[in-house]
Amino acid sequence: MTSDFFKYQAQTSLHPLAMEISRASGSYIYDVNNKAYLDFVAGVSACTLGHNHPKVINAIKSQLDKYMHVMVYGEYIQKPAVELTKLLAEQLPSSLEKTYLTNSGTEAIEGALKLAKRATGRTEIIAADKAYHGNTMGSMSVMGYEERKQAFRPLLPNIRFIDFNKETDLKHITTKTACVVLETIQGGAGFIEPENDYLKKVRNRCDEVGALLILDEIQSGIGRTGKLFGFQHFNCSPDILVTGKGLGGGMPIGAFTASDKLMGLLSDNPKLGHITTFGGHPVIAASALVTLQEVIKSNLMYQALEKEQLFRNLLMHPLIKEIRGKGLMLAIITPSDEITNSLILKCQDAGLILFWLLFEPKAVRITPPLTISNEEITKGCAIIIDILNTIQQEN
Repeated sequence: MTSDFFKYQAQTSLHPLAMEISRASGSYIYDVNNKAYLDFVAGVSACTLGHNHPKVINAIKSQLDKYMHVMVYGEYIQKPAVELTKLLAEQLPSSLEKTYLTNSGTEAIEGALKLAKRATGRTEIIAADKAYHGNTMGSMSVMGYEERKQAFRPLLPNIRFIDFNKETDLKHITTKTACVVLETIQGGAGFIEPENDYLKKVRNRCDEVGALLILDEIQSGIGRTGKLFGFQHFNCSPDILVTGKGLGGGMPIGAFTASDKLMGLLSDNPKLGHITTFGGHPVIAASALVTLQEVIKSNLMYQALEKEQLFRNLLMHPLIKEIRGKGLMLAIITPSDEITNSLILKCQDAGLILFWLLFEPKAVRITPPLTISNEEITKGCAIIIDILNTIQQEN
């Protein structure tokens, strides 16, 4: 299987981890030799309720027995998608009332950018340095990392970058600006949180000049930071909210949410302003609905903050310089990318899954399922400390 993987399946890097998976359950992934790996990554923040959660599996099976894809998005009334979008609206500020369901987070960003241009009649988009919003052409255009996009230019024109948390850069948001698109908590940059009411100040500046604010909650949403959405920590509400990853419960999904007035602009002049074949797929919507219901009605969001503190208490070591993030969106910062690489690879050998961040080479991702137990956290942290001790002795 390994040779076929490299021969027939396109790769995203020269050195994929290439672990062959046989099954997954709860907080564990198992390889074909039945070795168990404690998962501190959750499919890169995607498996909110862990692997093969029984409520998610039952919702998928139940919907499979009824129907799968029947029509392109937005034409037929399909109960799972309607109930999902209704539940989202019930949890959000009144100005965020209508949701467009997509196939991925990057597609949702594309739709949000289009909506901002359509609403304002402007073309300038402002994004943040070291931002990551996806990898399609529009989303890549607002990626603040030239090394990853220079080979694919030309991209969208009229993109301007500002430094996240730098208030003096807000002067660049003007009456020419269609929208400002920001991650509520910067992911690829190293889990950077907004400081000193930064998001609120961006919100105020957008209001002053008539620009829209898009907040990307693809990673930080669905309870991961201790609230349903990260912006709820920071006294700032966007005009357009983008989510994905953890909403699907392990299934592929994205969504962007705005007011009824804004979202209506995609229906006319021109009609079919944003279309998709598989967005709102009933099986995926059923998975997302039960995932969202479980996060809302359980104690998982509150527990995410308690579990964050447990991680911080257990992960004390001379080679851990800092732990960034909030809730179960955490990043260990080591002294060097070499130590980070060694830690991630040695931990996998020891049965613990960690992963990298996109742009910060010294960061180690810790984004486990929200359902991870305190005992599993303790077990995984002990492996990390043990490996760090070994690395320290080697150096």
